[in-house]
Amino acid sequence: MTGIVGDGISAGRANWSFSGEVAKKFDDHVTRSVPLYHEGHDLIVDLSDFFITNNSLAYEIGCSTGALITKLFNHNNHKHNVRCVGIDVEQDMIEVAKAKIKLPSASSNKQTSSTLDFQCGDLLDYDLEPCDLVVCYYTMQFINTAVRQVVFDKIYDSLNWGGAFLLFEKVRNSDARFQDIAALLYTDYKIRQGYTPDEIITKSQSLKGILEPFSSEGNIGLMKRAGFVDITTIQKYICFEGFLAIK
Repeated sequence: MTGIVGDGISAGRANWSFSGEVAKKFDDHVTRSVPLYHEGHDLIVDLSDFFITNNSLAYEIGCSTGALITKLFNHNNHKHNVRCVGIDVEQDMIEVAKAKIKLPSASSNKQTSSTLDFQCGDLLDYDLEPCDLVVCYYTMQFINTAVRQVVFDKIYDSLNWGGAFLLFEKVRNSDARFQDIAALLYTDYKIRQGYTPDEIITKSQSLKGILEPFSSEGNIGLMKRAGFVDITTIQKYICFEGFLAIK
């Protein structure tokens, strides 16, 4: 049984997917669903100035429709031989991303040899090259908890010394009372965005067993076990948090 979760998207109980109609309508839906979504993009682009230099490679893991990695590329493509690569497990997302960068100026800069590329693949099976920046923008929360540490380890190992990992996640609170407050505040936020109570409930039901956020402490623990020592919060709104970790 399926229902409408908003923005013309339907989903069944415990059956949320990023393929098909979701890929086509993803940008509008996520913009309304995640507070400070575009502000987070702008923050990451500004932070990239500290880490992307000539000959740098930057990855976005779970790039969806490519909005962020494209913005990151356009901000840095005046530098020499910068490579930006967006990776997503959903082929439908990659097709949407590629369709959005048909203009030559968006996919390459011949004067500087800088390039933007999109690749479909599962990070567990993907060989990351040595790089200076890795971004996971509300991606890790959808990765199976049994292998999540493996993914953190892989990202840490791929980074050059001094490289950065930017992790943005929905987070649970470690205190039950604060978790209840955060959940209700987020419901208030979605209602202000125009979602109906039925749409909010249907979306929550569709994400059962699929969206598995950790607490702030849980995410920091994963990063520390991977090897990161220098970690800080760079954005926080209710239950949405952005971390910067430097190798």
